[in-house]
Amino acid sequence: MEMFGTFDDSVFEEARDKVSVALSSYNAKICEPEWFCESTAVDTEETLEKQKVYKFRADLAFRQGKYQKSLEDYRNCLAWIPDNNLTIKRDVLEGMARCCLNLGQREKALELTDALSKEASNTCHLTCLLLLKISIHHHFGAAGAKMAVLEQLCCLHPYNAWHWLSLAQTCLGLLETAPIAGESHCSAVVQLDSPAEPQPESQTEHQQEDNRKEREEMEDRNRVWLKACMCFTRARLLLDSFKQQQSSFVLQRSESALCRSEEALQRLELKESSLQLITEVMSEDLLPEKMREDNQDGDSLAGLSLKSFRDRWWNKLLCSGVLEADGPALQQ
Repeated sequence: MEMFGTFDDSVFEEARDKVSVALSSYNAKICEPEWFCESTAVDTEETLEKQKVYKFRADLAFRQGKYQKSLEDYRNCLAWIPDNNLTIKRDVLEGMARCCLNLGQREKALELTDALSKEASNTCHLTCLLLLKISIHHHFGAAGAKMAVLEQLCCLHPYNAWHWLSLAQTCLGLLETAPIAGESHCSAVVQLDSPAEPQPESQTEHQQEDNRKEREEMEDRNRVWLKACMCFTRARLLLDSFKQQQSSFVLQRSESALCRSEEALQRLELKESSLQLITEVMSEDLLPEKMREDNQDGDSLAGLSLKSFRDRWWNKLLCSGVLEADGPALQQ
């Protein structure tokens, strides 16, 4: 009876002498600092080398703040990028968009983001694209467009507290900078202690138009107020839920953001009953198992289906009747 396993006879054979093969000599390419800036650097027949030279030049010029030169070099680089090299193409298009942003060319920058959207194939690409759009809208002070893109970002990453906080702070900034409805229409208000005088028909129409604009401004202000409240509430819920998994400076950052959210909600003068109602709506999908399954980082866009911000949260809050019981109009 065999007590041990068997071994192949080759195990006990003497080791064969290994034949050494002489390696061919290799001469490493020695590059001087900023070698790609030399005029002769593009004097080559290799497409890849030309692409690298223009890309390095563009990156360096951008870092130095020479955005026009950087844009020209990015354009030259784009002409030498093969159609199948989508990674470098996306990088160059983003660089061109950021150059246009710094040059004050808003429409051109947005055109380049449209070109980038055609090259996006997964959620990472889409996230970078949305963040770029946010930078463009923020730079040119387009708060409404910035809010719309932030809403898309919150739909793509519904459990990222920082995106919700950015949207909340944008709404709050809009509330603080926009005039309160009625302040700009003081001339249209009739003094109650003065006798009523007949007014020309044209003046009456003008007053009616002013009143209509005032009502629309108040409605818009109420909606921005509600959106700020819901986003700060959502951010607070997410920050609080993830605190247990954090430590060190990450925890400090979350606690600081949590304090800012609490302070902002107090400044918005939200009633306790309204806060409770908003919290219920914004916490409906905050289930641990669902939050784990919803990690879409790097997923393909082919089969991705996202509910809109309006369908997922906004319409529920409007139907809850918060604006009928609370808001800037009632607080005045």
